[in-house]
Formats: sequence, structure tokens, C-alpha cells
Amino acid sequence: MNVQVIPSQAFADQKPGTSGLRKKVTVFQQPHYLENFVQSIFDSIDVPKGATLILGGDGRYYNREAIQIILKMAAANGFGRVLVGQAGILSTPAASCIIRKYKTFGGIILSASHNPGGVDGDFGIKYNTPNGGPAPEKITEAIFEKSKSIQRYKMIAAPDVPLDVIGETDLAGMKVQVIDAVADYAELMESLFDFNAIKDLLASGFRMKFDAMHAVTGPYAQEIFIQRLGAPADSLMNCVPLPDFGGGHPDPNLTYAHELVEIIYGENAPDFGAASDGDGDRNMILGKGFFVTPSDSLALIAANARMVKGYAKGIAGVARSMPTSGAVDMVAKSLDIPCFETPTGWKFFGNLMDAGQVTLCGEESFGTGSSHVREKDGLWAVLFWLNILAIKRQSVEQIVKRHWLQFGRNVYSRHDYEDLPLDAANGVIEHLRSNFSALVGKSFGQYTIQECDDFSYTDPIDGSISTKQGLRVLFTDGSRIVFRLSGTGTSGATLRIYLEAFEPDTSKHDLDAQIALSEMIKIALQISELKQRTGRDTPTVIT
Repeated sequence: MNVQVIPSQAFADQKPGTSGLRKKVTVFQQPHYLENFVQSIFDSIDVPKGATLILGGDGRYYNREAIQIILKMAAANGFGRVLVGQAGILSTPAASCIIRKYKTFGGIILSASHNPGGVDGDFGIKYNTPNGGPAPEKITEAIFEKSKSIQRYKMIAAPDVPLDVIGETDLAGMKVQVIDAVADYAELMESLFDFNAIKDLLASGFRMKFDAMHAVTGPYAQEIFIQRLGAPADSLMNCVPLPDFGGGHPDPNLTYAHELVEIIYGENAPDFGAASDGDGDRNMILGKGFFVTPSDSLALIAANARMVKGYAKGIAGVARSMPTSGAVDMVAKSLDIPCFETPTGWKFFGNLMDAGQVTLCGEESFGTGSSHVREKDGLWAVLFWLNILAIKRQSVEQIVKRHWLQFGRNVYSRHDYEDLPLDAANGVIEHLRSNFSALVGKSFGQYTIQECDDFSYTDPIDGSISTKQGLRVLFTDGSRIVFRLSGTGTSGATLRIYLEAFEPDTSKHDLDAQIALSEMIKIALQISELKQRTGRDTPTVIT
């Protein structure tokens, strides 16, 4: 093996965020930049000689080039085999599925998730551990420390490996196995859900529309919905993965999935709509002219889990990220199961799932999943909803509103202010933090602030502590406002404001969330001085 040890110099900006390292494509294209980070991963995980690695991504621009670099570095760093998704494609949940099924030494996923792609877009890379989940903070911190002092990386000199045909190639003694990116994942979904019931639903005249947003789930949707469930071909849209996602923003929300939203809210709308993001781990659920918040979706899935075959024996517990609404807490209480509140980031759910403490998990940022893998899973959530609809034979809106009748409605919304100047965004957070004591006890109309804090979390499994995970303003009636800087962007800063009010009064359940929360929205803007500090009058995205 012709191993080259290539001198390099450290970059100061390789600290992983919420889920890996995300930067502009042009940043990753700098000489040594990607290589430094990959070597920092390998130096941090103590690779056993001959270990197997999973490798793939969401097909965005620079995906193929990065895969070839990583393969040659993996060979130089002692791996014996690498399983690569055909054409370099692997959705994030499928990668987790394959890591777990074949018991590999983790995997490298190339994705910037829901961020835009293309030459001028974003790129990302993260390491998932042998349990299939994102590396926990102790590993990402170790990777960052390595990246700050790295002086060399190792790779072999060899031709590129063909990625488009399933089969095996020898790369200087390391086996590169190109695998079907879809089959293992589709088989797992068929084991969890009643495909016959969903087939019957789709054959009954029920119409659906799924938008892959020109991202990674297109091939998965073709195999599952068309080939295995018999949905008509026109049930799918934008299912050809493109390096720039067709010029769109592959984030499944009401703003960026506007093409789907117009169909679902238009004339002759289908009964059910759904979308997934760049790497397939997020989802949006829609009924005919009706939007289901991610928080309500998690609660509905938990409440109806027993009717789905993979969860018929019940669920051990649930977990939600702190900014996610308390809707699932009500369900957990009724089921007499534990409910955990964690920081944002799927890695925080991994320990709980590995310990058997929780079965279902969810984040307000359109992420839902279960212990079948260790990532959130967009298509899994869509199939869960279809399974519920196949059994209940009610509309999405009817199912949600009947849930509210039983548990009350957690009126909820998220306002995103994207691409803010970093200083201005940090200024908003510091202003709020410094005024905590002055805010406690203060009244704003019908709302009185009971407590303010900066959320911290002690992992109940390993005792690790995570601090400064979001500012919470808690009101005496249980309502709350949360302010948090997102860790998934690559330019400027994204400030997210989460607003929640519990509404037991059924006569108010039909109110639009923005109307029901209008007073809280004013309070959030007033106490944060957001307009004065950032110059922004309106959010970029409202969900």
C-alpha cells in the first residue's frame, strides 16, 4: 500500500455544530480542509485494524469528490472495508440502519441536511458511531481538539473507485463495496408497518402527494410508495436527486416546500401530503388544507403507537428536544411512561434509546423517529401517519382535532430569523440573559413571567452535562417563549423563537396559531429588542 503522509496546517474553524461540520462548498474545497477534518475523525476514534466503515451522502454538490478522498484516507488509516451507497447516495436514516444491521465501526455521512446545495451552497460531514447515531459531544469535542493541532494526514495514491455499479473493488487491499442504497432500509420499514393496510388505503381512492424536494429520499420513495405500496406514479414529486436540489431549499416547511403546500391547499387537493429534507431525516405532514406541527405529530404518533405492528407491544418512553412543545408530555402521562426533555440535537436521544428508556423521539425542527435507528427519520414518520390513516380511516384534520379534544391543544409556532449578523444575534441573546432577574414577576397583559433560565441538561445515562442550550421564559400559566441560536447554518446566524401556550378550551382549537399566539409574539419581540438590534421586521420562516 502506497501510503502518503501529507503535511498540513490546522484550520481554526472546524468545530462541529448540532450535527457535524457544515460550511460552504468553497470552504471544503480549500486544499487540505476536508482531509484535515477526516483525519481528525480517524485520529479520535481509535480505528481497529480491518474495521468496516459506512460512507455516503445526500447527493449534494461535492458529494462524489469527497467520497473518493475519504475512501483513499480510510485505506491509509487501517480500515479493511467500506460500504458505499450506490452513486454515493445514502439517506441519513438509511446510513444508521446499515451501520446497525451490519455492525460496522460507524459511518461518515456527507450532508448539510436541510441547507441549500449547489456550487455556492453548503456541504457537511459528520461521524456516526457504531450504534448508528451521531457522535456525542465527547467525541465531537475530541475531533475539534485534534483539528486545532493537526499537522499531517494520511491517504493512498490510487485511481478513483467506480460508484455507480453495485459490486466490490479492491483499493490497495481495502475492499470498497458499493451497495444498494435503498433495499436494507425499505426492508426495515416493511417490518415495522402494515404495508397491506396502507396498500388497501391507497387502493381505496385515498390520494397522497410526497415531495422529495429533489433530495436524497427520491429513490427511497420510488421503491417504497410506488413499488411496494402500489401508489400511482403521480403521488410523488421532485424525486430525482440533484446536486443543487433543483435550485430549491430542501427544508420541508410551509415556506420552502411551497410547491407542495399550494397543491395541498388548492382545489381538488389530495388527502395527505408530506415532504422530506436534503438527507431524509426531517418530515412535514399535511392533511387536505391542514398543517400538522412537528410537536403535534410526535404526540399523535405516541398516542397511536399501539395500532402500528412494530410498536404493538407499547413504547418504553418518549423524549423531546427542549424547544418542542409539551404535547407529547400529556400523552406520556396518560400512558404512564417517562418523558425526557433534552437539548436540541439527535445525539442526545442516543443514550436514552440504547438504555431502553425511550422508544419515540422528536424535535420541533421537523424531526421524528424511534429506536429502529439512531437518527430522525422522515420517511418513517410519513409511513407511520399512513399506517394510522389506514386503520382509522379519518382525515388528518379529524385525527388531530380529536386528539386535541382528549389532551388539549398546545398552540405552538416557531419564528426563524435567518442569516442575521452574528454580532446582532449574539446581542439579542446576551441582552435577554442579562435581564433575566428583571423579567421575573413582570406582567404583560394576561401573561406573567414566573421564571427565566438558560436550559442545561444532565444526561441520566452517562452523567454528561450540556449547558447554554437555549433561553427559556416561562409564564405562570404554563406558556413559554424560548430563544435559541441554531447550530445548523453556515452563514450569519439563525435566531429561532419558539412560542407555546396550552389551550384546553375546545372552542378556541380552530384558531390560527399566529392569532392565538399574537400577544406572546409581541412579548417576545419586546423583551428581546429583536427589531432594534437586528433591523428585522418579520421572520424569514414561520412554522
